[in-house]
Amino acid sequence: MLRGKSILVIDDEEHILELIRYNLEKEGYRVLACETGERGLEVIWREIPHLLILDLMLPGMNGLEVCKKLREDDRTMRVPVIMLTAKSQVTDRVAGLETGADDYLTKPFSVRELVARVKAVLRRTSGNEDRPGVLEVGQLTIDTSAFRVYKNGNEVELTNKEYELLKVLAANKGRTLTRDYLLDKVWGYEFFGETRTVDVHVRHLRKKLEPDDAYPGYIETVRGIGYRMANKGDDHA
Repeated sequence: MLRGKSILVIDDEEHILELIRYNLEKEGYRVLACETGERGLEVIWREIPHLLILDLMLPGMNGLEVCKKLREDDRTMRVPVIMLTAKSQVTDRVAGLETGADDYLTKPFSVRELVARVKAVLRRTSGNEDRPGVLEVGQLTIDTSAFRVYKNGNEVELTNKEYELLKVLAANKGRTLTRDYLLDKVWGYEFFGETRTVDVHVRHLRKKLEPDDAYPGYIETVRGIGYRMANKGDDHA
């Protein structure tokens, strides 16, 4: 159930905070609000929220720095983040995604779209698995009931989107999946056609899973199409 979940909003524009708070509370969410990254982190460490809506341009510590600190801490590395900002350049969107944001919305934004994205992200990360069990690829074990990934018996720490992307690839082992297909399955809606989003997350996965991410054994690139999970990964024996 999504209603009642806590959402932290960090934005230095008071009218934006109030607009988001009003509309999310109307949907039944419990909303916390801060105007600085430093204050936001204090709230996060005290009460880890179910989701963070984070402005990129903040006084002092900016949104990228806040997101990076979350992803470096075991307690918060899987907290989903929707980045909200006036910056709309592709490089800014990619920077947010590379830092670990799950979604990206530019100002001015539609409140209805923001609410829809909040629901979509929470639904994807609420723990309602439709395929419980274990997936194995080479030396990788994906425990879909516990949301954990292991390589050679050692746990690999992944963000929500990295985990979901890996799970989709592993469940379709040996099949070539297009970037558009992966966008739809992992992000759950048309992500502005931003297929680069998939590339960013695949790059992160490779750094965490591959012995040498320059020569991937698990996630293969199919030029001009998308990606494929190899049948054996780096277990070439």
